[in-house]
Amino acid sequence: MSARVVTLAFRGVEAVRVDVQVQFTRGEQKFFLVGMGDKAVSESRERVRGAFQGMGLALPSRRIIANLAPADLPKEGSHYDLPIALAIMAGMGIIPPDALEGWAAVGELALDGRITPVAGALPAAVAAGGLGLGLICPEACGPEAAWAGETRVLAAPSLIALVNHFRGTQILSQPQAGDMLDGERVPDLRDVKGQENAKRALEIAAAGGHNLCFVGPPGSGKSMMAARLPGLLPPLTPGELLETSMIHSVAGLIARGQLSRARPFRTPHHSASMAALTGGGVKTQQAMRRGNSR
Repeated sequence: MSARVVTLAFRGVEAVRVDVQVQFTRGEQKFFLVGMGDKAVSESRERVRGAFQGMGLALPSRRIIANLAPADLPKEGSHYDLPIALAIMAGMGIIPPDALEGWAAVGELALDGRITPVAGALPAAVAAGGLGLGLICPEACGPEAAWAGETRVLAAPSLIALVNHFRGTQILSQPQAGDMLDGERVPDLRDVKGQENAKRALEIAAAGGHNLCFVGPPGSGKSMMAARLPGLLPPLTPGELLETSMIHSVAGLIARGQLSRARPFRTPHHSASMAALTGGGVKTQQAMRRGNSR
């Protein structure tokens, strides 16, 4: 007996389809998880086992093989807990086999069966909508995922609530999108005395979308002027808002599904290395090499 549930893997802000395939076979009772997952993914076995025990369920007395396909795609994070658990329950007959068709799932499991928040709910919802699927996610991530336009979102507090929903005994409603924040007040050029040439350069760069380089001795006001550039720019367009919010989502910076129209502004030190700006490690180096080869 086998079952399949769709989930998503993240490559930056891009979400890629992953199929969770679960099969019950004869043999010693063991739980195998394959598919090139990291430490957090491999630990999903124990979280799923603990969540089932917390619900009063036991895993089948058979060999369980869970495959995350494609197997050559690296997978990171704890959001694979929920799709693995749903696939097992579908294989056990706890959830109707066809109930999960048309859905993708992301979420981490607590040992009592609750579904806890994960990063990346917004790009996951956008990618699921692009695949023609709805998204099953933690209840706390529902307001964030609801920003993904017409994508159906099913935000559940626990595995038991999901089982009841698919059995028709407790229907979960579509979550509402979080609030839109205007953002905090940014520094304004009216606070600057003098520096007329620098002000003019900032205004031209903001109006035309140009790059700008300030050169001068320490203390001449370069950082002060640069910090006032966001105050000259209009609010984020819908496309820019979505792209920026997806980055914030993957980084876990969206609280209660609240998005902000404020333009992001970063001030790295001039001596910061490339690794400090973009992150270190083998995967970052590979991504940089791919970018340079394009």
